[in-house]
Amino acid sequence: MDVYDFLVIGTGVAGLSYARRVAEHGSVALVTKDVVHEANTTYAQGGIAAVMDEEDTPESHIEDTLIAGAGLCDPDVVEFVVTEGPERVRALIELGASFTTANGNGELHLGREGGHSANRIVHAADTTGYEVEHALLDHVMSHRNIDVMEHHFAVDLITEHHLGQHVTRLRPDVHCFGAYVYDEAADTVKTILANVTMLAAGGSGQVYRHTTNPDVATGDGVAMASRAKARVSNMEFVQFHPTSLYHPDADSFLISEAVRGEGGRLFNQAGQRFMLEYDERAELAPRDIVARAIDDQMKQRGDEYVLLDISHRPASEIQEHFPHIYKTCASFGIDMTSDPIPVVPAAHYQCGGVQTDHVGRTSINGLFASGEVACTGLHGANRLASNSLLEGLVFSERAVAPSVEYANDHQPADGVPEWDASGTRPPDEHVLITHNRDELQRVMSNYVGIVRSELRLDRAHRRTRLLHEETEQFYQESRVSRPLCELRNMITVSYLIIECAKQRRESRGLHYILDYPEPSDAERRPTFV
Repeated sequence: MDVYDFLVIGTGVAGLSYARRVAEHGSVALVTKDVVHEANTTYAQGGIAAVMDEEDTPESHIEDTLIAGAGLCDPDVVEFVVTEGPERVRALIELGASFTTANGNGELHLGREGGHSANRIVHAADTTGYEVEHALLDHVMSHRNIDVMEHHFAVDLITEHHLGQHVTRLRPDVHCFGAYVYDEAADTVKTILANVTMLAAGGSGQVYRHTTNPDVATGDGVAMASRAKARVSNMEFVQFHPTSLYHPDADSFLISEAVRGEGGRLFNQAGQRFMLEYDERAELAPRDIVARAIDDQMKQRGDEYVLLDISHRPASEIQEHFPHIYKTCASFGIDMTSDPIPVVPAAHYQCGGVQTDHVGRTSINGLFASGEVACTGLHGANRLASNSLLEGLVFSERAVAPSVEYANDHQPADGVPEWDASGTRPPDEHVLITHNRDELQRVMSNYVGIVRSELRLDRAHRRTRLLHEETEQFYQESRVSRPLCELRNMITVSYLIIECAKQRRESRGLHYILDYPEPSDAERRPTFV
C-alpha cells in the first residue's frame, strides 16, 4: 500500500501542469496507463486559444465561445478562462515551450480556426500539443517529489464503499481516498492512497470506429468517476472533427482546423464547394456545422469522403505552416501543395464529463478533475476550437490552492483493504474482449454519431446493456487486464452518452436528433447522470 499527498491520474496537459504545481506542497504519484507522453495532448495540432494580440479583445473571445456553446456555457467560467488564458500561455513560454513566431522580433504567430472572429491561436507549427507536453515533461520527470508510474492503469477510485460503508448517489459526504491501480509489469493491483486525487485521464474517442484520438482514449476517468457515484454531465455532446484523413492505411489522422483557418476549402467529389450552402461562414463555421455538412454531402451522394483543398496557397507557406500534416499526407502519396486531401469526420472531443465547480472540485470530496475528462461549463454544447488546452491549463492552476488546502486538512483513510483477486482467473478468451469492443464501436458510430434519432438511441441502449452484462460477468470472473478494463470503461461511457442523449429532446450544438431538429428554450439545461 503506497501513500501520497496527491494522486494524479493522467499525463496530458491537465495532469502534468497540476502535478508540477502541487509537487511544491507534497508527494505526488503520477500514473499513466501507457508511456508518459502518450496522451491526447501530444496529438493536438491546432494550438491554444488566447488573446495575445492588441487588436483582439477578451470580449470577442468570450462571445465566440458562447456562440459555439449554443446557450449552454457557464458565462462566469468562460470569462475567467479567457481572462486567465494569456497568463497561462506566458507561463508555458517561461517553462521553455517554443511557439511559432511571425517575424524576427519574436512576436507570436497567431492563427485562426473555425468559430473565431480574430487571429488568436498560439501554436507550434502544427504540433502544438507535442511542444506543450514535452515542455511540461521536462520539469515533471526530474522533480524529486513526483513518482512517475508508466504502464499503471487506474482501475477504480477508492471511496467509503471500499470501507464497507453503504454509499448511495444521494449522499453528499462521499470521499475519495485514492485508487486501485493495475501495474502491468508486475501483473498486480496496487492500492495507492492519497489525500487528494486529480482525474486528468482525458477523453473517450475510442468508443467510435473513427476517431482522431490515440488508443489510450477509452474514457477511463469518466467511467471510474461514474462508478464512484460522481455527478456526470452533458455526455451527449461528442465533437466530431470534420476533417480526418481518409485513407485505408491511415489511422484517422487529424487534418487540423488550422488548414481551413489558413484558407482550405471543402469540395464534394463532383468538385462543388458546398459549405456556403450550410453556413455563411463557410469553412470557418463551428465544427458541428461543418461535420454535419460533410456527413450530409456524403449521405446525399453516397460518397465515402469529401475533399479539403489548400493547394491554391503557396507551396512554401503550406510546408512552413503544416510540416507534420504535409509529411504525413506525403507518406500516403498525397501532396497537399498540389492535391486535395480526402477527409471524413471522426470522433474528436468529449465536451461533457465529470462535473466540476470553478476550481475543479467534483461532487466527491477530495476528487478533482481537469482537462477533457471534466465538464467545467466552458464548452457548453460545443467546444470552440483550441479552447481545450486552454481549459486544462487554467483549471489545473485553479485547482492547486483548494487541493493543497484539502490535503493539509485530511489524512489517508484507515482500513482500506488491498485489492481482492480471489476466485478470478487469467482472461483466456481475448476474442470476447475484441469482439465486444468492435461491436460497441459499430453501435455507437451507427446509432449515436453525428446525426441521431430516438429509434437509433433506443437500439443503442438495448445493445449496450447486453454488452455491459456480458462484459461485467467476464470482468467479475477474470483477473484484471488493461484490454478488459478498457472495454468495461468504454461500455460505461457509451451508456452515459446514450442516457444523456435520450434526455435531451431537442437539437443543440453537437447533439442533432432527427425527431427534434430545432433547439428548445425548455430544454436549455445541462443533462445529468
